[in-house]
Order: sequence, then structure tokens, then C-alpha cells
Amino acid sequence: MTVFLRALGDEIAYPLLVSSLIAASFAASIASLSIGYAPFNLASAMVDWMAGRESLAALVLIELRVPRALLGLLVGYTLGLAGAVMQGFLRNPLAEPGIIGVSGAAALGAVVIFYSGLAHLTSLLLPLGGVAGAAIAGVILFGLAGRGAGTTTLILAGIAINSLAGALISLALNLSATPYAAIEIMFWLMGSLADRSLDHIALVLPPMVTGWALLLWTGRALDALSLGELTASSLGFKLERVRGAVVGGTALCVGSAVAVSGAVGFVGLVVPHLIRPFVGHRPGRLLMASGFAGAVLTTSADIAVRLIATQPELKLGVVTAIVGAPFLFALLYRLRSERP
Repeated sequence: MTVFLRALGDEIAYPLLVSSLIAASFAASIASLSIGYAPFNLASAMVDWMAGRESLAALVLIELRVPRALLGLLVGYTLGLAGAVMQGFLRNPLAEPGIIGVSGAAALGAVVIFYSGLAHLTSLLLPLGGVAGAAIAGVILFGLAGRGAGTTTLILAGIAINSLAGALISLALNLSATPYAAIEIMFWLMGSLADRSLDHIALVLPPMVTGWALLLWTGRALDALSLGELTASSLGFKLERVRGAVVGGTALCVGSAVAVSGAVGFVGLVVPHLIRPFVGHRPGRLLMASGFAGAVLTTSADIAVRLIATQPELKLGVVTAIVGAPFLFALLYRLRSERP
């Protein structure tokens, strides 16, 4: 009876948790639409937009506020979901989306567009370069996974890709023709959602959603993997397919997120740890909840960027790092204290 009641409680608690996180995401996006550097009447802007009037408030809403709020949700959901998948797949509490090298490759792709001067032709070339970099890294990793490479091999390949991408980005900064170009690259690498448009969202949304679908598909396999690879195989899960889905899904959605927002760290590391106790430490249930929690955290951090008045504007990656670094120290301390 006790087991039945506990299971029933879990069945009720999980939908309630996800519903609460969806509601929090919606509230954060409304707050993101309302908050800015200048006074803004959100209700009036929405009325003008719905009536088809091209007022200044309606233009600010559609051209600036809506893309920024939507990207906060999309990028945060991606990082939270991918972080939960990586920690479940690698069975490592310190794993995060960038561990397989996709983030570094996407950043390098965008830096190549910056360095070559193509970014001045159209702003859409920047995310295209990021997606191309992530795709190349994904092809390399997918080829390894398809040939039966183990988890350790994928991690080493990711470290190698990250190291190469970091070295080439440093080379681009070193050889930058003007200090202005170097500063522009460095600011982009810090991560930001400012000055993005609906075109950026339309460009990255298809690969991002495809990546989400692949990662969510791995939920049941991650539950089985928590019991070990042999047990998961004996339960009928094809680990090569799971590795392919994890690598391909992470490359698509995280590469797209980095391509449009720059490097936003620690969200994928922190969020799964915050949510895990509420889902009974089940990797499969952690995925959806971590995605929405990541959306709330990233959107809230972007709101904080605008509330802290500085010149130039604080970068989103800086804020998430300030929040995430102490959390990482606390996590390491806890893991150390749990060792026998």
C-alpha cells in the first residue's frame, strides 16, 4: 500500500512539477518583455501590434523584446535539456553540453565569420557559421559513435575538438587586424541575447527542435543506463543508437544555441542538480523538467543583465558564470564529503 501511494504521489508530483516550470517560464518571458532600459508599456505595445499599427512601441516589441525573450527560453531549454542528457548518459555529475566539443566548434564557426568580415554582410551569416561549426563537430563525433566507440572515446574526442577550437579562436584573436575586431569577437564569446531578430530564431529553430526530439527520445534508455551498460543492453536498448542520438541531438540543439547566443556556460551543469531531487533522481524524468528550468534560469539571468545598469552591458555568459562557479565549488565539496 505504501509503495502504491508513493508511486501515485510521484505520478501526480511530476506533472505538477513540469506544469509549475512551464508557468514559471511563461512568467519569466512576460517579465523579459516588460523590462528594458527605457520605460515601456507592454499592454499598449501589444494592442498596437494586434491592431496592425506600426507605432514605436509595437516595433520595439516585435523587433527587440520578443526575439530576446524567445531566445532566452529556447537557449535555456536547450542547455538545461542537454545538460541533463549528458549527465545521465555519461553518469557523471560534472558533465555539461560542451564536454563533447560542440560548443567550442560552434564558437569557432562564428569566429571565422567574424574574422573573415562576412558578419558585416548580414547578421544571419554569424549563426550560420556557428551551425556549420557544430555540424562538423557532430559529423566527427557521430562517425565515432556509429563505429561503436565507447563513452571514453567520445569524451576524449570532445576534449580534442574543444582544445583545437580554443587554439584556433586564440589564433584569430592574436592575428586580428584591429583591436576593434578582437574586442567584437571577445564580446560575442561572452554570450548575449541582445540585438537578435526573429530571423535568427527562424534560422536556428528547426535544428534546435530536431535536437530536442532526439535527446528526449533517449529518456527511457538513460533510466536503464543508470543500472549499467550491460543491464541496459540486456533490456533491449541499442547503445550505439543511444550514443548517436545523444551526440547528434546535442550537436544540433547546442550548436544552434551557441551560434545565436555565444557561449553561455554553467546552465547545463547547474540546472539538472537543482531539479534532480524533485524527480526522484530518475534520469528520464529529469530531461523535460531540466529543459524548462534552464529556460527560467537563462531568461532570469538575461533580465538581471538589463536590471544591472552598466556600460557596456553585462554579458549573459558572465552572469551565468558568476552564479554557476560558486555552485560548482559547492558541488565539488559535497561530492568530496560523500566519498567513503
